[in-house]
Amino acid sequence: MAGLVLAGRLALTSDSGAAQPAAVATPPALQLPAGAALPDLSSVAERAVHASANISSTQLLRVQSNPLEDLFFGRRGRDMIQPSQSLGSGVIVSEDGYVLTNNHVIGDDRGLPVEGLEIKVTLPDGRELEGSIVGTDQATDLALVKVKATGLKPLPWGDSSKLRIAEWVLAVGNPYQFNQSVSLGIISALARPDQFVDFIQTDAAINPGNSGGALVNARGELVGINTQIVTQSGGYEGIGFAIPVNMARAVMADFIKFGEVRRGSIVGLAQLRALTVEEARANEIATIPGVLVYNLYRNSTATQAGFQRLDLIVAVNGREVTDLASFSRLVAAEPIGSTAKIDVIRRNRRMTLNVPIEQMQSRR
Repeated sequence: MAGLVLAGRLALTSDSGAAQPAAVATPPALQLPAGAALPDLSSVAERAVHASANISSTQLLRVQSNPLEDLFFGRRGRDMIQPSQSLGSGVIVSEDGYVLTNNHVIGDDRGLPVEGLEIKVTLPDGRELEGSIVGTDQATDLALVKVKATGLKPLPWGDSSKLRIAEWVLAVGNPYQFNQSVSLGIISALARPDQFVDFIQTDAAINPGNSGGALVNARGELVGINTQIVTQSGGYEGIGFAIPVNMARAVMADFIKFGEVRRGSIVGLAQLRALTVEEARANEIATIPGVLVYNLYRNSTATQAGFQRLDLIVAVNGREVTDLASFSRLVAAEPIGSTAKIDVIRRNRRMTLNVPIEQMQSRR
């Protein structure tokens, strides 16, 4: 009996020759250094606070009257003159007084201005100085303000193209008028697209008043300008967005040189939109990402460059076009006066058009 039991056990554990499932290869677990902990960012925060400014703007606006309020208050259709005040943050970006902020911090689109805009910039040392506008841009929500000061302490420029998801960042600003506040978080996502901006998403606490403040990496470099939040409560819910510093630097350079942002444009593309599956089949166009040229202006730059109706634009200078927003950003970034190589699909054949880049009309 002992022999039978032993033989049975051997049979159960021996290789019967049947095919065994292959082992599934798994990547090795990441090894963290012994004693690893959160980084000490106190020195970074101290430096960032010294580059943070408080910005307030005041303007009288002419606001169109409301018929129901006119009837109740007896105003008889007269427009109202209302003071408008905005509070936010700014980032000192030069020793001689340039301060980057958001356009919405110094502007108000609710009415027409009837008196000049008054901007006050409070520096980290408590000095309140009058600020003058160098340039504003609604499309990127950026503005550049200048104060008469020297010896300021700007943050070093970072490179937002090198940011990585889960990298530590600090958001610095004046939320709810609590001056020079610092919050800690990570990069939650990159390249959240808008028409002209690929936003940085962060879970560092951003609240009303943080707009225009600095997003700083663990090396103490400026990597973004905080601009907006997604919220249902009106406050912090872990989803904030910042304008990448590489874009902010380019916009700032245009402000200083031209007083506005100069963007590239292709004149004559009257209507662009996404391609439907039905249109792809009917016009023998491969169903790949791109932007459909639905209409053109006659005798325009676009038609002279060779565009035809129902061309599918798939690349600008070798960079892939996935949707209308990506096409707008790529063309806008091209130097004015240059010639861009635009790849299109026409009846299942790919071709390249040489297209002049002209200046987009200002939206100011």
